[in-house]
Amino acid sequence: MPTYEYECKSCGKTFEAFQTMSDAPLSACPDCGKAVRRLIGGGTGIIFKGSGFYVNDSKKSCSSCSTSASSCDSAKKEAV
Repeated sequence: MPTYEYECKSCGKTFEAFQTMSDAPLSACPDCGKAVRRLIGGGTGIIFKGSGFYVNDSKKSCSSCSTSASSCDSAKKEAV
């Protein structure tokens, strides 16, 4: 469920509410009961979890190559 941020027009309190996208926006402040407005947020963006992404993660490994890059490069040159 999305988190929406609201600000009271009267007392200035800001608060968050977990609502489904089909729910109507809140209209009253939980503290003073006056009108609120929904704030536009930037969202959370992308969160990467894990050890990370590296350039060599998506490359195909050469079957005739050992662990060193120089031997892999020489094997590729010999194949051409």
